[in-house]
Amino acid sequence: MYILGIETSCDETGVAIYHSDKGLIQHSLYSQIAMHNEYGGIVPELASRDHIRKLIPLIAECLQLSKLTKADIQGIAYTAGPGLIGALLVGAATAKSLAWSLNIPAIGVHHMEGHLLAPMLEEHPPEFPFVALLISGGHTLLVEVTEIGHYQLLGESLDDAAGEAFDKAAKMLGLAYPGGPLLAKLAQQGQTNRFKFPRPMTNRPGLDFSFSGLKTFTMNSLNNTEQTEQDKADIAFAFQQATAATLAIKCKRALQQTGLKRLVVAGGVSANTHIRQTLVEMARKERAEIFFPRPEFCTDNGAMIAYAGCQRLLAQQQESLSIIARPRWPINELTE
Repeated sequence: MYILGIETSCDETGVAIYHSDKGLIQHSLYSQIAMHNEYGGIVPELASRDHIRKLIPLIAECLQLSKLTKADIQGIAYTAGPGLIGALLVGAATAKSLAWSLNIPAIGVHHMEGHLLAPMLEEHPPEFPFVALLISGGHTLLVEVTEIGHYQLLGESLDDAAGEAFDKAAKMLGLAYPGGPLLAKLAQQGQTNRFKFPRPMTNRPGLDFSFSGLKTFTMNSLNNTEQTEQDKADIAFAFQQATAATLAIKCKRALQQTGLKRLVVAGGVSANTHIRQTLVEMARKERAEIFFPRPEFCTDNGAMIAYAGCQRLLAQQQESLSIIARPRWPINELTE
């Protein structure tokens, strides 16, 4: 069963073809970073228009590279939410129109379920059950995963997501958009132990997150220096270290609370090397297995959407031809 996957939730246009038996056949991705960089952040209207320009050519490219035609596609999966409403509508309308013309099913996929299942695309995927840490620009979640479609939310960010905090802290340090990767690069030049940032909400029980305080601490620390390049590097190091330590403490609690010994870490921020190393060390001490998607599948991509949609179509989930987009969609409202 060949499934076409479409991802247009934010600022990346992703298309992929996945086969239920053969696995991932092809994937293509176009990033809008260069366009949004001029404005210092994502401009939703520009993002939507760029998806319109790029989506159909990317679908044609994927089919050509796969040596397939539209007639070979047996189902379409698209990101229905959460995300930017205009961007989501581009993918949803394209998916439903194409499905109608080919007389095949189309299924809306939860963006974070796509990230959660991204490690399933690897050669050695995790077995169920496991705890999943999903860290991206818009979301930070801890989820207990019993099987595909069976998710229990354990904790989430009460304010900024980890990726959002990275970008905002980077902006304070004078770094360009997107700031997260640039902050991580700057942190490599930082000195250890000069600044001691707090580990938010780790001194109380529970698995929720809060990263807004780290932004305030970043600004206050910066204002108390001469703001040299070394000052900024030292602050970037401390910010990244505090974020990684906070995530590790919460993941450790989640593993202990659930009694599980597998941890899946996915989403754009999971590509951060320091965060990966910190979580790997925590998992080693807890004698737990840890799984990450390869870096190209950490960011938004069509492959994870194609895989998640394929599993739901194989489970006989159906959807009308109505164009569905949900900019806000809690993962605990997802249909099993």
